[in-house]
Amino acid sequence: MYTLLPFLRWFPITQDKIRADLLAGITVALILVPQSMAYAQLAGLPVVYGLYASFVPVIIASLWGSSSQLHTGPVAMLSLMSAAALIPFATPGSASFIELSIMLALMVGVLRLALGIFKLGSIVNMLSSPVIVGFTNAAALIIGLSQLSKIIGVPFPRTESYLADLWRVVEQVPQIHISTFIFAVTAWILISGLRRVSSAIPGVLIVVVLTTLVSSIIGYEKKVTIDVSQIYESETAELLERYNTTEQRIATLITEIAELKRSAEALEKRDEAHDFEHAAKLLASAAVANHELKILKKENTRRRIEIHSITFTSALDDRQQLMMFSGDTISDNYQVEDDRWRFAGIQDHQIILSAGGSVVGVIPEGLPSFQTPTVQWDLVLALLPAALVMALIGFMEATSISKAIASSTGERVDASKELVGQGLANIAGSFFGSFTVSGSFSRSAVAAKIGAKTGLFAIISATAVVLVLLFFTPYLYHLPQAVLAVIVMMAVFSLIRIKPLTQAWKVDRVGAVIGIVTFIATLIMAPSIANGILLGVALTVIHYLIRTMKPRAEIVSYKPDGTLGGIASHNLTPISDQFVPVRFDGSLTFANVAYFEDIILKALRKFPDAKAIVMIGSGINEMDASGEEKIRELNIRLAELGVKLMFSGLKHQVMKLLDVSGLVEEIGKDRFFSDKKTALKVLIEQYGTSNTPKNDDAEAGKQ
Repeated sequence: MYTLLPFLRWFPITQDKIRADLLAGITVALILVPQSMAYAQLAGLPVVYGLYASFVPVIIASLWGSSSQLHTGPVAMLSLMSAAALIPFATPGSASFIELSIMLALMVGVLRLALGIFKLGSIVNMLSSPVIVGFTNAAALIIGLSQLSKIIGVPFPRTESYLADLWRVVEQVPQIHISTFIFAVTAWILISGLRRVSSAIPGVLIVVVLTTLVSSIIGYEKKVTIDVSQIYESETAELLERYNTTEQRIATLITEIAELKRSAEALEKRDEAHDFEHAAKLLASAAVANHELKILKKENTRRRIEIHSITFTSALDDRQQLMMFSGDTISDNYQVEDDRWRFAGIQDHQIILSAGGSVVGVIPEGLPSFQTPTVQWDLVLALLPAALVMALIGFMEATSISKAIASSTGERVDASKELVGQGLANIAGSFFGSFTVSGSFSRSAVAAKIGAKTGLFAIISATAVVLVLLFFTPYLYHLPQAVLAVIVMMAVFSLIRIKPLTQAWKVDRVGAVIGIVTFIATLIMAPSIANGILLGVALTVIHYLIRTMKPRAEIVSYKPDGTLGGIASHNLTPISDQFVPVRFDGSLTFANVAYFEDIILKALRKFPDAKAIVMIGSGINEMDASGEEKIRELNIRLAELGVKLMFSGLKHQVMKLLDVSGLVEEIGKDRFFSDKKTALKVLIEQYGTSNTPKNDDAEAGKQ
């Protein structure tokens, strides 16, 4: 029952537990509400979807998760990865983009659930520490700097190159919107200051409330909707018209490409020759459309920046009709107003101009309704790599948080159960409009610090979100977007760590280099940041295979202190020309048997008069059939040359395998020694030596 219903461990629930969970739940809710809205925008979604993701998934994860203090919900890393994965297939904020975000959450949930059920959580071990740190640092920079445009009040163009987009934002710094920047700086100072006073103070919530009030009072948002005919200058009007037409064409192309790929996939499933030919034509058409899409996106990115640099002056004619002037000269027939307007967007062929800053706007009231996620099967394979990386990254994040908290609470964390809980949370959430969620470090840390006893605290925080959705969304209309951007930026910049990479450089330089390569690759490949960590994993696996294929192996001799060391690395005199002691520090398997053979033959070439080669095998932890066969072959070859093959210090499991295979009997039991000291003593007595140990006690102590 505890396996099927993990939340039974909460019982019996005492008054003290309820009191602690109630306080922790309310405190976490004060952080959750503004954070969830900020992360929804980071995911390219309307802010209300952040609240949806903070309702059902939070409850399910708390009921079926392993950790009592882990709080599940929207997190910065997965929000950015979700947006990056979907941008090539839909426009952020569009109905199609929302559908795909929910579908991606379902995919991530299914993958996590499968990993949990089959207890495959150890697959995360493929993510080495330097790779994780390199990826996290790059992702934190990407997430944080992607909010820069909202802080200075300029557009952030989205193309296939994040660095190029960021540079375009930097180029727009002279066009900074002063009041937006003031809101952002004020929010940053207040949150930082309140955090220093006391971590128990809900600084984020206080700042959200204060800035929303100020924004409402001063009329921070000031928008007007006009027709193209109300733009006085024809060149500006034509530029806006071209931008609008191109945006419509981009939306049409995205839909057409999806339909063409879907139709092609359906034809390929029929498995008939003429259908394959038709499918190929459809895919070719999709490729042409995709090429056009890239060109149009690039053109409209340039237009968007050009339009945003234009400052419009409003004026009224004799009939009090509003006109907008983008030039310096205004006809005397018009009554000029004080407001200066900037382009904010186009909706339903109408131009939206703003004289203020961006606010959250209208948030739909009410709870999310139950709706089966729309699965676009033609995009499942395309999104699978990103979904797998998100599943692993989210799991790693959740388990690391859980284990960190468990170290102080003493609670046992089951990684497989946590995977099941996180998987069910994403699956259930996708039926209620949620995007991908995971365990949150900041909210979980707050819960643990306040003293949460059970997962009930998370349910209480979700209940608070329900109250916000039912009664308080109208009050969030005037919340400045710049404040949400600051919340995201402060959260992710705290994830940047340099020390682990510098420490890795001291211990494992190749691993550290892979971490640095992962960092650089993630930045360069953004917004497709999942490719960065996949590259890091590939390099880690290759590095591991190389080390496995070529473990440390060297001819040894006595050092001045009587211990053994490599003759090449320590510039030592060989013990004897008649026998060669070789140390092999690695398991003997199919991956390195060729290297093992090379080491033996190289030793024989270096000492042509040798009558015996003794393999110091204390580092051989396992052996497979290939290893056993290679020893059998080498024994025969060396015997033909009059050279004996000997072994010392083999582990019990290795000796048992050689004994069962009959190789011990074939080679001779007298050629297997329990330890290297005994082996060398026998060989020195038999063949003599040119380099005797000066300190036998030292060598004995090393044994």
